[in-house]
Amino acid sequence: MTAEQLLKRLARVAAERYRPAGRTACYFARGKLRRDPVFAALLARGLIPEGARLLDLGCGQGLLAAWLDAASAMHRGGQWPESWPPPPRLSAFRGIELMPRYVERARRALGALAQIECADIRSAAYGAADVVVVLDVLHYLDPSAQAQVLQRVRASIGSAGTLLLRVGNAAGGWRFSLSRWVDAAVLYLRGNRHRRLYCRTLPAWSAILESSGFTARAIPMSAGTPFANVLLVATPQ
Repeated sequence: MTAEQLLKRLARVAAERYRPAGRTACYFARGKLRRDPVFAALLARGLIPEGARLLDLGCGQGLLAAWLDAASAMHRGGQWPESWPPPPRLSAFRGIELMPRYVERARRALGALAQIECADIRSAAYGAADVVVVLDVLHYLDPSAQAQVLQRVRASIGSAGTLLLRVGNAAGGWRFSLSRWVDAAVLYLRGNRHRRLYCRTLPAWSAILESSGFTARAIPMSAGTPFANVLLVATPQ
């Protein structure tokens, strides 16, 4: 099985979990998991270690949990590229999501696979984690809240954990402009048409991570899309 065939199969298997949550949840899951390069990158690059306690901040309908579980199932079935590291088996998955309808979708789809909490990441308890994932979330928070969340993540992962943070690069030209337009459209559809976005250039994101106690490396994360996204792999200083 090629990597391309694997990704299609993974997206299909993971999305099937969402049928009890309705057709919209299922179709969204399949499309997002199939087209967003970050999900494949997390597996292909081995960015989540075996046995990790994973905390997903702003987890939406819990797609990452479904994706990782599908990957583990396919690996056990012998359907895995030799060039990729084995997918991680997590010791715990917690997700925190503000939107109640997404929380309900996640709970119906994932059941006991994940603990999904309906809460604001600015005030929710994080607990201890080995990996914290924050995908396309921080730019919805003002600069003060961004710093507070990062400092709390730093405390959560201790001396050996990892933060996987995807952000848009405000210096990304037309690609960033398109990203911002999409974000604004999402806010409008959610009834938050007057809410601001707080974006940064890649150097500015690196600077706030450093001031919060991290050292970060950047991985381009927009392959196959028109966006200006970057995945920052951040570890404690």
